[in-house]
Amino acid sequence: MLKNSKIYVAGSNGMVGSAIVRNLRNKGFENIVTKSSKELDLRSQKEVFTFFETEKPEYVFLVAAKVGGIYANNAYPAEFLYDNMMIQNNVIHAAHVHNVEKLLFLGSSCIYPKMAPQPLKEDYLLTGALEPTNEAYAIAKIAGLKMCQYYKQQYGANFISAMPTNLYGINDNFNLQNSHVLPALLRKFIEAKHNNEQDVVVWGSGSPMREFLFVDDLAEACVFLMMHYNDGETINIGTGEDVTIKELAETIKEIVGFSGNLVFDATKPDGTPRKLLDVSKINNLGWKHEVSLKEGIQKTLHWIEEYKIITLK
Repeated sequence: MLKNSKIYVAGSNGMVGSAIVRNLRNKGFENIVTKSSKELDLRSQKEVFTFFETEKPEYVFLVAAKVGGIYANNAYPAEFLYDNMMIQNNVIHAAHVHNVEKLLFLGSSCIYPKMAPQPLKEDYLLTGALEPTNEAYAIAKIAGLKMCQYYKQQYGANFISAMPTNLYGINDNFNLQNSHVLPALLRKFIEAKHNNEQDVVVWGSGSPMREFLFVDDLAEACVFLMMHYNDGETINIGTGEDVTIKELAETIKEIVGFSGNLVFDATKPDGTPRKLLDVSKINNLGWKHEVSLKEGIQKTLHWIEEYKIITLK
């Protein structure tokens, strides 16, 4: 990938896509093509093929997806399956037809079997039943990984795929209805401090363990893989380190400066006891995360405050 290579980042308005664009620009790549979903509907084969014909990108980061929390995944499984399948089928096939040099498809760690051993190794994929609450999304993502693998196998296309762990950071979703645990807690503590509240309530016992990766580290890993990885097998991206939800809440409480109490609501579900990726494969290639959890949360909080992302009443 040369500095003047034409690079298309699909999903550039999202948390991951915008981080990849930032990373590429910082490295001196200037020929970056981005389109919002209003400008280019990736679910439309006609629009996608016209775009590839016109723009002729050489490298593609496919990080566009329809995403949502447990409620949305449960309520709209048909949409999650259809939209994600259409997005990835159209982009991957158009990349093949128009002889794209290389494509990176981003999966998700939720595609591993629900009861897989921990830490999760790449070859645990498709060895057991999925988590029912996001099965539709997971099936779509698995199909995307396999599509890259099979296009490589059948056509010799240099299409690779990666599976990131739980992400957080700049341009995250802080809507309490459908955000993930870290941004939801960050919002709760910011609002509780602003309103001088006594307590912040955290769902569950606080004992489940989770791994978190700062999105700028993910972007660095994606660009690293685009430069150095050409294997048909998918590869995990994470920190290889996890914390309990209680430790996470205590860290956020300290960083935000909330002086009240932490209350754990044990009547609420805990979810999976542990979810941690085995990252020895990517570490052995020469990539390792750089931003600690504490530093990443501080950077995210600074961005929230600077751009007034969370409206305080």
